[in-house]
Amino acid sequence: MGRISSKKERQNHLLEQLQEDPFLTDEELAEIFNVSVPTIRLDRLELGIPELRERIKNVAENSYNKVKSIQSKEIVGELVDINLGKSGISIFETDESMVFEKTKIVRGHFIYSLAETLAIAVIDAQVALIGVANIKYKSPVYAGTKLIAKAEVIRIRENKYIVWVKIKEKQIEVFRGKFILVSLNGEIKRR
Repeated sequence: MGRISSKKERQNHLLEQLQEDPFLTDEELAEIFNVSVPTIRLDRLELGIPELRERIKNVAENSYNKVKSIQSKEIVGELVDINLGKSGISIFETDESMVFEKTKIVRGHFIYSLAETLAIAVIDAQVALIGVANIKYKSPVYAGTKLIAKAEVIRIRENKYIVWVKIKEKQIEVFRGKFILVSLNGEIKRR
């Protein structure tokens, strides 16, 4: 970001930046604006913007209540936005327990689970299962990375839903998946 001459100007840009990506950390913002983390914290306080955890919690509380097809505790990551039958966003913080010991790369099943559970969560149905998944891992993910998954329902035909899920780390796509889900409303047999 170019040289910002005044505190007021920086704070205006900070607001714009957080409207574009509300999930930026104070550290990421400090890097963007080339200022210290305490400066960013002070700006946020003056602007009345809560810290990242609080921002996520506020958005997430509304989102979990809307999901029909999966228990909220079964969703991998933190669901921060949902528009049933249309789209959803979740955030996932990776850590050392998720990696291959030798390479420190996050195991694929964690990333897939983030995509799969988000795809299921966005379906406006009581029960939905993955019928087909066409997935592509585009870039390795390392421990300590914050992933942002975005799902979009592309098409609905009868009881089939086609959902695209794209996962990014700092604006770089690391995973993409096309899921065909089947709604089983009224077809569930209790064993």
